[in-house]
Amino acid sequence: MQQGLKYYSVFLALSKLNPCQAKPCQNYGICERNGNSYKCHCVKPYTGSKCENVKNTCQRNSCNRGDCLISLTQPYYRCSCRYPYQLPFCDRARSVCKPNPCKNGGACMKHRIRSKFTCNCPEPFRGRYCEIGPKDCFTENGHTYRGNVSQTILKKTCLHWTSHHLLESSYNAFMEHADYYGLGDHNFCRNPDGDEKPWCFVNVDNKVKWDFCDVSPCSATEYFGTTTSFNVLPRVGNRPGTCGQPEMIRSLKRIYGGTKTTPGKHPWQASLQSKFSMGSSMPRGHYCAGVLIEPCWVLTAAHCIMTSIYNLQVSLGEQDLTRKEHHEQTFDVEKIIKHGHYVEREQIPYNDIALLKLKPIDGHCAVETKYVKPVCLPDSVFPDDTECYISGWGLTETGEESHQLLDARVKLISQTRCNAPSAYKNRLDESMLCAGNLQRTRADTCQGDSGGPLTCVKNGTYYIYGIVSWGDQCGLKNKPGVYTRVTRFLNWIRTKIQRESISHN
Repeated sequence: MQQGLKYYSVFLALSKLNPCQAKPCQNYGICERNGNSYKCHCVKPYTGSKCENVKNTCQRNSCNRGDCLISLTQPYYRCSCRYPYQLPFCDRARSVCKPNPCKNGGACMKHRIRSKFTCNCPEPFRGRYCEIGPKDCFTENGHTYRGNVSQTILKKTCLHWTSHHLLESSYNAFMEHADYYGLGDHNFCRNPDGDEKPWCFVNVDNKVKWDFCDVSPCSATEYFGTTTSFNVLPRVGNRPGTCGQPEMIRSLKRIYGGTKTTPGKHPWQASLQSKFSMGSSMPRGHYCAGVLIEPCWVLTAAHCIMTSIYNLQVSLGEQDLTRKEHHEQTFDVEKIIKHGHYVEREQIPYNDIALLKLKPIDGHCAVETKYVKPVCLPDSVFPDDTECYISGWGLTETGEESHQLLDARVKLISQTRCNAPSAYKNRLDESMLCAGNLQRTRADTCQGDSGGPLTCVKNGTYYIYGIVSWGDQCGLKNKPGVYTRVTRFLNWIRTKIQRESISHN
């Protein structure tokens, strides 16, 4: 710990020396030092204090019967014309059926109104231009769909993901990791937020709305005919390279202030479940969370151990608690190890940490897939204000628990600020840490998230830095979430796992 704090002091000293050293400017912005601060000079069309936003270059450009799209190259916009209107400004129409716009052998039929036409499609093609074929289908919820359907169930044409209408949206071609979600300079349907099927945005009376797309699920035989290969996770001691590597890179009901995750984004997330009801205080199903750190070991909060070992099971790879998903892995618990100094005083849990040893099935525990992987244990201290991630199925701002796994970004808060009179009034000890935002209500964990992970990223690897422990209600000003500080318990975790391994050899 002291060594980590020493490195942190060096980090702060360097930051004061030159704030541009941390490369705060995004999207090729050039950092100019200004005393202890800095200014970012943005490359067109980016804007914002850190060049994090894209400027609306369509404000003074009209595309008439079409849509103005933002471009990253000069002149930084272009028109997408509604057929049969033509470029450059979508103000002139061509003959609707010459050349034939219908694909796959479709016949073009003119209407009395010059701009109207219909494509008569041969079987099995359909769509406005006969562009939808039988192979243009999606599996599961369509998160990996990369087909060319661009119309909704209500036959509305999708907006391009580069449309100026979507600049304020959470999902557009300029968002973080847009390529991963299949978003680009096109208007094809996608499912970036893990909804039930592919969807897109549409423009209705100059208002942006969304709708599910006119695309069908693939046949069961086509989907289940594929085979999947699995690898058993390595035993105790796996470190970066075999842990902390999510299959799905960054991602709506919400963890308090959060968004829907994509499957595989938090493959270490575990759901603690009661096998049968113990009354209103312990209903059947999910009640707490955990995090996979080794094939047979899940880390959780000690206050989550509220049922017998015989009634406890752990589910890995869960995304939607209401559905039985093919990638779930469920285990009974062989052993529960609570920290020896766990105690609750005035409803505050101290040393709130526990280990669950999973009971192997056919000789092994967790099987590595893109939905199930361990997270890394931290090897250093993360600085205050580091942006980290929380995830869980707990209460949302609607007052209901979410059945879908949710996540959000939060910042680590210094112990001094979190223990201030306006916040938690010195109720935090060194086994705890805070994350969130003191100034305004934002993302936070809540009931049902307990035991779940607070993960921080270094060099693309995710580390378990905190365990959801407690807080005053959810999402309140000056009352951020409080987490068990994992770095305080690294020796305890490794010693307990090692002793169990030795005793079984």
